[in-house]
Amino acid sequence: MSHTPFGYRIENGKAVIDKEAAEQIKTLFQSYLSGDSLATAAKKAGIKAFHSGIGRMLRNTRYLGDEFYPSIIDKDTFNTAEAERIMRAERLGRTKKSKQVKEVVYPTTFRMKEGTEEFDDPFGQAEYAYSLIEMEVNKNGCQ
Repeated sequence: MSHTPFGYRIENGKAVIDKEAAEQIKTLFQSYLSGDSLATAAKKAGIKAFHSGIGRMLRNTRYLGDEFYPSIIDKDTFNTAEAERIMRAERLGRTKKSKQVKEVVYPTTFRMKEGTEEFDDPFGQAEYAYSLIEMEVNKNGCQ
């Protein structure tokens, strides 16, 4: 099992709500929903954590409750905070948009006409043969 999220403690092998920390979590969510920044909401809630840690707290689904952790935040509050977080990120241009991957078609066969020039130098002959291949590849639109 991973580390115990803020707002809970383990007693006799079971997760129980830490009343004081749970109130801080609720205050964090309410402050964030009232328009405060992550840092300001954390300060109002009395939580000392970095920006990224506060963001992870707002996205932690364990606060909704599951088979091990009891619920601290109701689903409506959690979903509203998530929607607010996404809206703020989009407004600030902080969303990752997937780039459309351009499909590259690589030729599997090459056809070229017989070489019409012959060179005494084998390197020169090889360069000539490769230039014919390059011309075919470029003519077919593959690079």
